[in-house]
Amino acid sequence: MPRYSLIKTAFLILSVLSSVSCSNRTQDVNSDRVTAGDSIRELKLTRETASGLSRLALRCIQKEYPNKPAHVMNDKSEVQSPGALHPTFYGCFDWHSAVHGHWMLVRLLRLFPDLPEAEEIRSALDKNMAAENILAEVKYLQQPNRKSFERTYGWAWLLKLAEELHGWNDPDGRRWSSNLEPLVEEIAGRYLDFLPRQTYPIRTGVHPNTAFGIAFALDYARASGNAGLENLLKERSFIYYGKDENYPAAWEPGGEDFFSPCLMEADLMRRVMEPEQFREWFHRFLPELIRGEPRSILEPAVVTDRTDPKIVHLDGLNLSRAWCMVGIASALPDDDSSREILIGSAAQHAKDALAHIASGSYEGEHWLASFAVYMLSTIKGL
Repeated sequence: MPRYSLIKTAFLILSVLSSVSCSNRTQDVNSDRVTAGDSIRELKLTRETASGLSRLALRCIQKEYPNKPAHVMNDKSEVQSPGALHPTFYGCFDWHSAVHGHWMLVRLLRLFPDLPEAEEIRSALDKNMAAENILAEVKYLQQPNRKSFERTYGWAWLLKLAEELHGWNDPDGRRWSSNLEPLVEEIAGRYLDFLPRQTYPIRTGVHPNTAFGIAFALDYARASGNAGLENLLKERSFIYYGKDENYPAAWEPGGEDFFSPCLMEADLMRRVMEPEQFREWFHRFLPELIRGEPRSILEPAVVTDRTDPKIVHLDGLNLSRAWCMVGIASALPDDDSSREILIGSAAQHAKDALAHIASGSYEGEHWLASFAVYMLSTIKGL
């Protein structure tokens, strides 16, 4: 994509935020919280912005290199190119980013079927998600030494893609959904096999985070009517997190996080608990939040170098924090003081991160747009 187009994309994203009025970082997090809360409710994913974001994904879902394969080779015959190993999800630097790049394009196509890029999106998805390509992805997973491949981050995004396709009344969408089904069954089966054997949750701020893996899988299970998977995910959520309290959130963030372990956990638990049960659990879990503490999770993370593939994770952290805060706030009663604190902080995080989706650096551009689209999609829940 020409440099001018990247700058234009960044400008379009910034235009979404023209009405956002967030408090200065040096001010108390509670100040101007009503203004910030009103502002995040005004954020919208416009057709113009969707067009710019779609260009970022189209630029990378069929871009084979650079590539970081999570590939265990069983013998020398498996020394192959990313495209040979993964004929569907070979672009966007790594498998999971390719998966959520496909999800984002489907999402944008559903929301804005008349996008200028619609024909190009359909062509790219049709080529990548051909039935024979999906079967090759399944075959790859079924080889020896692939049990933990993309567990559970890539799994979760694959089920999010399946959820997006499920029930879409579109001829292409129905065909892609049908083609994807063997891979969906493989991934769903891996959840059913793995989670009963996982004694402890993984509380990291990067890919293996258990709460994220369960949350997206749960969304899929409910949308698709997979009761067996849904029941297991709910059961494991309570086993892993149901008794948590006084979480040390002041220790966050980590230097390469793109998830907040505490907020991701809370965003999961609001999915599996009744509203009053969740409110009580949440205030035991983060008891200081009602007083605007700890500031370390309520103020956006500082990103010093967007050409560094790990430091730029923090832009993703700001986006995922925003969507978690919005989700958590939507589950709290209107008179809960934490609600507006979370909404105000979410607006501040969104403002910081959305301005840098199109940075001109592939380290962030191959994946951040998906986080932005998902974050903007959560705001309608308020």
